[in-house]
Amino acid sequence: MDHINYALTTVQDTGTMFEDIRFVHQALSGFGVSDIDLRPETGDLNLKSPVFINAMTGGGGEQTAKLNAILARAAKETGMAMAVGSQMAAIKDPSERASFEIVRKENPNGIIFSNLGSEASLQQAQEAVEIIEANALQIHLNVIQELTMPEGDRDFKGALERIQLIAESLSVPVIVKETGFGISYETALKLSGTAISAVDVSGFGGTNFAKIENERRSKKLEYFQGWGIPTAAAIVEVKKAFPGTVLASGGIRDAQDMVKAFMLGADAAGLAGSFLRLAIEEGETKLIQSVADLHEDLAMMMTALGARTVRDLQKCPAVLSGNLAAYLRARGFDPDSFAHGLKN
Repeated sequence: MDHINYALTTVQDTGTMFEDIRFVHQALSGFGVSDIDLRPETGDLNLKSPVFINAMTGGGGEQTAKLNAILARAAKETGMAMAVGSQMAAIKDPSERASFEIVRKENPNGIIFSNLGSEASLQQAQEAVEIIEANALQIHLNVIQELTMPEGDRDFKGALERIQLIAESLSVPVIVKETGFGISYETALKLSGTAISAVDVSGFGGTNFAKIENERRSKKLEYFQGWGIPTAAAIVEVKKAFPGTVLASGGIRDAQDMVKAFMLGADAAGLAGSFLRLAIEEGETKLIQSVADLHEDLAMMMTALGARTVRDLQKCPAVLSGNLAAYLRARGFDPDSFAHGLKN
């Protein structure tokens, strides 16, 4: 509950670099809104919507159980997948299992992702999946959060080997995600040598766990508060190195951010903070309506760009400028290639 409360009060204003992307308008798209197919291509994740609820909640007793129930019902109503927050609390304390199990009870046929940190063992991963009958497992990488957390881990040896073992052994797909600091080309290249199915870039620009954890400590590690790879840049980095499904998250707030993420190479987009705020401040009905609005806005923009599918957006020309273009050039990518509807 501390994390949820701080997430609502430590708002990140910007930093994703999506503002440095401008689409090239296509005045003769050649089809209508009714021709748009929003079903994404996400391999064995089998997502029905290009939007999903990313990991946030659970393990905080009755309050988080109620919040997870709202999110699960919204996911069921809108066809979204949903990830729960870290289940380590439920593995260590069985009384917390109910705050996660409610998700499957409310959405018995939905696509639900389990979630654990990279310190988890294979046995813990299997237990996390069993608790909610999950369709996939997210393994989160959170070095910066742990280092900033007063009681956090200080040793991260063996994470890649554990990820590989879990991905080879589980009966469900494995997703590796960051927690708001982005995944680089180098990290994605290491992950490409494992059996995981997807990488969620979880870039800088959304919920800032360094800021949240700094609120919980006396000596603040302020140098971590601006740390990370902006989400737009992280998508390009990961897409270049990882051949599987690429998921975008980290400060994605609306359909325009999502369309830009898909153009850069993402296959689906996760929202966390904005959905959390809606659920708590405006309620379930408003949350469901906001997802319907997202779907409608996506279809409208895709029609204007001449993209019938989410994957087609990767062919749409867009001009990258400013900090994003400078960042990508410095990292050895060609931002100008996007202006011709090509992938660098």
